Amino acid sequence: MLFENADLMTAIITPFDENNEIDFDTLATLTERYINEGHRGFIIGGTTGETPTLTHDEKLALYRKFAEIVAGRVPVIAGTGSNNTAETIDFTKEVSQIDGIDAALVVVPYYNKPDQRRMTAHFEAVAEEGGLPVVIYNIPGRTGVTMSNETVVELSKNPNIVGVKQCTSMTDLEYLVDHTGHDFAVYSGEDAQALFARVIGANGVISVASHLYGPQMRAMYDALYSGNYQEAGVLQRWLTPKMSALFMYPSPAPVKALLDAEGYKVGGCRLPILPLNDEEMEALAQAIQ
Repeated sequence: MLFENADLMTAIITPFDENNEIDFDTLATLTERYINEGHRGFIIGGTTGETPTLTHDEKLALYRKFAEIVAGRVPVIAGTGSNNTAETIDFTKEVSQIDGIDAALVVVPYYNKPDQRRMTAHFEAVAEEGGLPVVIYNIPGRTGVTMSNETVVELSKNPNIVGVKQCTSMTDLEYLVDHTGHDFAVYSGEDAQALFARVIGANGVISVASHLYGPQMRAMYDALYSGNYQEAGVLQRWLTPKMSALFMYPSPAPVKALLDAEGYKVGGCRLPILPLNDEEMEALAQAIQ
């Protein structure tokens, strides 16, 4: 299975330079750091990557360069979804031509507010015509609609739909692990569920916090695998408030601010997201302590 060992996946930021253009050098530096820390896969062009503010050509350039940087060492999932089915299919086809992109992350259509039957039709069309394996991105807090557990399970039977990034409850995660096949990857998109996800048999977490706390998250999973459940629990409890703090303000502004404080010149965010001001930075610093 494509994601068999990819327990800790990072939804990586898009660094910008002083001209607010993509900084590929910093992206390469961060990617090397994260692979060395034990991250076992990446989402490129997701929410944390500020996809809504990237142009079509910027996304293609970003995906091509990132595939070169990773060079097949870990799986790469590229964001291709939108609320327009035809546009999603066309863009997924373009991305499918990039060597080194293993799957497409396709968000549940936002704004249009489709019901379950129409969500199913959207994903089946993209899976049929897009040319890449599809990972469902179910994030009702951003889309305004929730794909039901039953719909995810039904779509999991499509051989071209290979996984889900689920940003809902622990109960939903349990249901999906119970009712989908072993060849269908179930990931939590909630950092605080990282340990829980593995304990119940999910593939792992697609993380934002791993930008800053990758070694601790890797150690948590490794402790779990070695049978040291108590140590794994200690690490998750240490991580959880820090994970929550990274969403005190619109993401990815907090994680970019903290990476900048570590000396990585990742730049600011594109509007409508703003970089943190001094007061917000102070509040974030207090929260992560």
